[in-house]
Amino acid sequence: MSDVGTIEDKYRALAGRLDEAMLRLWAAVEARTLGRGGVSTVAKATGLSRTTIYSGLKDLESPPPSLTPPAAVGAASTRRIRAAGGGRKKLTDKDPTLLRDLDALVEPTARGDPQSPLRWTCKSTPRLAKELAERGHQVSQRSVCDLLAHLGYSLQATRKTREGHPDRDAQFTQIARRAAQYQAVGDPVISVDTKKKELVGDFKNGGQEWHPKGEPEEVRVYDFIDPDLGKVAPYGVYDVAANQGSVGIDHDTAEFAVESIRRWWKEMGHPRYPKARRVLITADCGGSNGYRLWKRELQKLADELGIEIQVCHFPPGTSKWNKIEHRMFCHITNNWRGRPLVSREVVVNLIGCTTTEAGLHIRSQLDENTYETGLKVSDEELAELALERDEFHGEWNYRLRPREKLVAT
Repeated sequence: MSDVGTIEDKYRALAGRLDEAMLRLWAAVEARTLGRGGVSTVAKATGLSRTTIYSGLKDLESPPPSLTPPAAVGAASTRRIRAAGGGRKKLTDKDPTLLRDLDALVEPTARGDPQSPLRWTCKSTPRLAKELAERGHQVSQRSVCDLLAHLGYSLQATRKTREGHPDRDAQFTQIARRAAQYQAVGDPVISVDTKKKELVGDFKNGGQEWHPKGEPEEVRVYDFIDPDLGKVAPYGVYDVAANQGSVGIDHDTAEFAVESIRRWWKEMGHPRYPKARRVLITADCGGSNGYRLWKRELQKLADELGIEIQVCHFPPGTSKWNKIEHRMFCHITNNWRGRPLVSREVVVNLIGCTTTEAGLHIRSQLDENTYETGLKVSDEELAELALERDEFHGEWNYRLRPREKLVAT
């Protein structure tokens, strides 16, 4: 049996046998025993107001009559007990439509009703009391709290339960099938993404590192960006089969992202896969990986290298399943824990020194090129791309074939 049902049974058994003061003390004991939410539970089961139960809890904190100083014994023994049915009438007895109108204001099914007098984003008890007053009810904010508890409402935060796109699992299957096809014939599968941007300078970095006792490395109190040092955006390329990666350090732009892939191919990819005529890229849907400029730059890379580039994006909100996140970036974060990233050279060295027992090897370098931000790709430029979209979510799955080089006349 639930707590509410048990307390309700007790209340029915005791209500006619205990006076008002003792019944209030009993309700307070039950509420205190239940702990958090006990007052609301007891109020719902017994019909007693929360104010009455809180008054009982206050009484419990006072010493019992037997321990009261002699001068006060007489006063305690002559306390007045109201007759049955005495005291104020309940609001709901005096105002029979009050509960109905209050429930109508907070009923969840009315959230989308444009004619509703109270929007669901404004359900504060003062606002509810005001709305009820406009409907002719005399009720305080405190009473609204009690009435809401009686109706079964409570203060609740939002809960994250809705996850991902409806075709999320189907896209995961698509990516897994593609990757298996490429790896079966020895073609590379790479996972790419931009790691979290990091402040450069003597700023606090999460984690701990061994130092002489009592001599922690001192860093700035506030994380205000240094205008001279700025931030770094490490863009990583992770070879899934080889457990190797490359990380470029610069700005989070599509041109920089594709340049990082180009460097990986020339320094690590082509030496390992000399006969490959295609490459599969898995990436998230946001940032530098999902827009027109990204596709245009990939087309340039396909033309330059003479290879087909297949791209499979993870659905929105699922980038944490991208291999690079838990095969490479997490180890980089662990390697530089507790160390301030005082310069770009330090960032490059710490990334390049990251290894694991499983054989992870990373090359890291600072990209000295300059990349313009805010570039736009016109519809005409997009139409010239050798872009082929898959039937299943072509915005997530597409390939760029190398175009024949134009011969100058």
